[in-house]
Amino acid sequence: MRRETAYKLAGRRHGNPQHAGAGVLKSREIRFKQWPADQVVQARRSLAALRGVQVAPGRDPLSLIVHYNVLDFTLELLEEALVTAGFQLERTLLIRLHRALIYYVEDTQVHNLRSPERLIKQSHEVYVHAYSAHPHGDHDDTPPDLREYK
Repeated sequence: MRRETAYKLAGRRHGNPQHAGAGVLKSREIRFKQWPADQVVQARRSLAALRGVQVAPGRDPLSLIVHYNVLDFTLELLEEALVTAGFQLERTLLIRLHRALIYYVEDTQVHNLRSPERLIKQSHEVYVHAYSAHPHGDHDDTPPDLREYK
């Protein structure tokens, strides 16, 4: 039986995300401090040089929108590279909480995407075989020919 068939029989749905952030293509906003001047332009050039990262201007002059595949990059990786290069990111409490949540979600998603999927039907079969190998109350020791004797 093919894997896709087993998933359909088990009722699992893969490949159609429930909400916009569930896919592997991410679109995130990176916010910068006001000083030093022109760091947003330099950061845009630096990020655009990365293969697989697309950069667009943000909603305000101190932000950038980055588009990337979560299997290639994460927001944490991109922001760490910017901080290492000397860029100053905004560090208000709300922004830090938002970043921490995105870091956790993307890390969990990458971990789940890279781990092998487990077939539900096969896991049940393991327990069925283990249960049938052990003696239990439903077992009848009477030979089959005597059970059918009338």
